Amino acid sequence: MENILITGGAGFIGSKLTLSLIEKGHKVTVLDNLSKQIHGKDYELSPLYNLIKDKVTFIHGDVRNPSDWRKAIPNQHIIVHLAAETGTGQSMYEINKYVEVNISGTSHLLDYMANEPHQIKKVVVASSRAIYGEGKYKCNSDGFVFPKSRSEEDMENGQFEPTCPSCGEIVSLVATDEQSKVSPCSIYGITKYNQEQMVLVACKSLGVDACALRFQNVYGPGQSLSNPYTGILSIFSTRILNNNPINIFEDGLESRDFVYIDDVVDATFLAMFNKNSNATTFNIGSGKSTSVSKVAQSLKEAYKSNIDIQISGSFRIGDIRHNKADISKAKRVLNFEPKVMFEKGISLFSEWVKSQEVQEDNFDQSIQDLKLKGLMK
Repeated sequence: MENILITGGAGFIGSKLTLSLIEKGHKVTVLDNLSKQIHGKDYELSPLYNLIKDKVTFIHGDVRNPSDWRKAIPNQHIIVHLAAETGTGQSMYEINKYVEVNISGTSHLLDYMANEPHQIKKVVVASSRAIYGEGKYKCNSDGFVFPKSRSEEDMENGQFEPTCPSCGEIVSLVATDEQSKVSPCSIYGITKYNQEQMVLVACKSLGVDACALRFQNVYGPGQSLSNPYTGILSIFSTRILNNNPINIFEDGLESRDFVYIDDVVDATFLAMFNKNSNATTFNIGSGKSTSVSKVAQSLKEAYKSNIDIQISGSFRIGDIRHNKADISKAKRVLNFEPKVMFEKGISLFSEWVKSQEVQEDNFDQSIQDLKLKGLMK
């Protein structure tokens, strides 16, 4: 049995990981600030918080406060650092907040480890596919390439596909592996790369095992249905159940690698207890890409809805076009194998949503916020 600290352990991924670890006989401490954006105005009513609150040592604190780390770290053997500000859109105008939470918050953990006695043997940090930016593509003329962020001019003219940085040809999506160029196109992506590299470099110097998990688009039962900034399946579900039309950006053919929550929990557990995972990074996804239009249509059918699906041609500054992870390294080293493919996962997710109270739809307000900041075109 290990003593395990999970930061953000009352969140979507954290709560599921916590329950899994408890079932396996481990003792879990959770450090979480119970953010209103995730848990609502009254965290005592939060389903995620209530899943774990009586089963763990719970510290209501913030990773930005060194004193909260000092409460949480003593006697811990493994730390899973999930606590972070997430979402690319908000990160572009809440820059200081993202830097303080994701980078400074992580620095307090590492500073403690460097200067105080501790029993920590392993740190697993949640990173993101956002560090890659557009990721890896193939050009007919130049082979494998890493496109730059798409220009506003191209997208205003309806040209949404990435182009070769050398010859300007439209390029084809391939799976992005861990050796791909790091080129984040959002403040969020920048902070996640800083966070993972801080952990890997500092832990190596301190003789502590560490690894970073680059999560793709995580979804499933338990994710917030009231957060209009992150989680496309939640956003679309809340729109549909409020009988509001779905507004799909660009041409609807943009795609993402959706990975089911149970698979993410399995991957995290494997990384925690695998010595071969030390000092390295892993993509954690399904290895498949699914278009946003398919997501919208699948959810409309699941809820038996008649709402309109509108292809707007609008776009957000900083959005990527496609995403598909190369997960061969996680398969080889961690023995990770995603078990829930998208068709099954979206069915499980929609059935769970039907059992929940319909949330207020604040998506239009979130879009207005982006427009006011010049981030939505």
